[in-house]
Amino acid sequence: MADSSFLATRLDRAAVPLAVGDLIALIVLLTVGALNHSTVEFLSANPLYLLEVYAPFLIGWALVAPLVGAYSAGAVETAKSSVPLAIRSWIPAAVVGLALRQFVFRGGAALSFAVVMLVLGSLALGGWRAVYFKIR
Repeated sequence: MADSSFLATRLDRAAVPLAVGDLIALIVLLTVGALNHSTVEFLSANPLYLLEVYAPFLIGWALVAPLVGAYSAGAVETAKSSVPLAIRSWIPAAVVGLALRQFVFRGGAALSFAVVMLVLGSLALGGWRAVYFKIR
């Protein structure tokens, strides 16, 4: 019962737009990254390739973000609360994604790639959420 009440404090229905936007921001980031290392023709000919690019980081995000509170009631109040929650969620989520990429999925987790993912993922999620609260 303690687990369900813990998650109940971490998940708020009003955060659904944030969750959708976060997923879009991460998919856009990962797609742009894939396009920087391959061609549209390659991606079109290998449709499962992008799924393998997305999977480790989306799994990491799905596991970590609710636990940290990226979708809690506090996350939907203001950008001042939401952006830091997204970034605090992304750092460990990216580490999980990098570990999955190194040991389960194709791609590896070189230090330079890890730094790029930590920085650009933080910018993508934080930037998207800042824009969301400006136009909301």
